[in-house]
Amino acid sequence: MTSPIRVLILGGSTEATRLAGALAADAAFDATVSFAGRTEAIRPPAVPYRVGGFGGIDGLVKYLRDARIGLVVDATHPFAAQMSTHAVAACRLTGVPLLAIERPGWTPGPGDRWIDVPDMAAAVDALGAARRRVFLGIGRLNLPVFARAPQHAYLVRLVDPPKEALPLPDVEVVVARGPFEAASDRAMLERFGAEMVVTKNSGGVAADAKLTAARELDIPVVMVRRPSIPARPVVPTVEEALDRLAELAAGRTPDGLRAL
Repeated sequence: MTSPIRVLILGGSTEATRLAGALAADAAFDATVSFAGRTEAIRPPAVPYRVGGFGGIDGLVKYLRDARIGLVVDATHPFAAQMSTHAVAACRLTGVPLLAIERPGWTPGPGDRWIDVPDMAAAVDALGAARRRVFLGIGRLNLPVFARAPQHAYLVRLVDPPKEALPLPDVEVVVARGPFEAASDRAMLERFGAEMVVTKNSGGVAADAKLTAARELDIPVVMVRRPSIPARPVVPTVEEALDRLAELAAGRTPDGLRAL
């Protein structure tokens, strides 16, 4: 009997959860999900999981070898650039094939007022010098960048309640986990009196409600571009990833799914 292929899923996205659920029911694979541990309320996947970093590229290399991983699937958040970069390097060093699930980014449509910026520092600059009421849909780790613009009033939405004071003098916190609905996001922006929205171009449907709400309210959106990640095999959906994995389980090497 052929041993199952050991798959390491780098998690942090809805795609990772869906992929884990599919592989849990497939005897051809033995999957483990790895979470960075940046949120407290982890939703356990349908397969075994671990929480925490690997200790850089060297630590990930050791893990891949010790666990006899046969495939890495990078299903991290599109802005988890460091983990994705480490995955490319570690897979190159070990010869373990790598496949990334990278959901398409959002694109502006009729009625959108987007301000495209390359990074968070540029997003702060885009707010301007005059005081504004700003909704930050960027997560907890990026908040310190906005401390240099203390003149604004901020509304921040976080997955977990903050354990310490946030680095913003005038801030209101909403604790909630997506997916979100356009009607509730519109009500939130209206109640706060938001004049600008700042968000990362994460793509997907779990967090796009704020874009619809901003469009309906004619509010400008500062859109932060995705970070650069080294070239690697990429598919846009879980379904396409499963097709590639099925070919691998059948003893074939899918197009693009080779050691780096």
